[in-house]
Amino acid sequence: MDEVIKPVEWTTRATKDLEKATKFYIDLYGKQKARDIATSIREKTETLENSRIDLTKIGAIDEAFSHLKYAYRKLLLEHCKITYREGKKKIYIVRVFDTRQNPNRNL
Repeated sequence: MDEVIKPVEWTTRATKDLEKATKFYIDLYGKQKARDIATSIREKTETLENSRIDLTKIGAIDEAFSHLKYAYRKLLLEHCKITYREGKKKIYIVRVFDTRQNPNRNL
């Protein structure tokens, strides 16, 4: 079993983003498929906890957040963008967004 270096923590904003995306998926695919996609998103973020992964090599830099203090990276899962940053003790999931949605709806 892989050792966990830093646990993943979802911010309140990211959790709300996932809820919005799930509602979008329900309208698009139905409840079961929406639940499956939301689970896949959560599982994708758990890969960041793996001690064998170099966080500087997984996920591209998220340019949309380049004006902020911290370095933000993004993971892509099908049409979904998951933005995260590495803290001193945790990895923070800060935003989740389906790229097919209107970006202004996610503000």
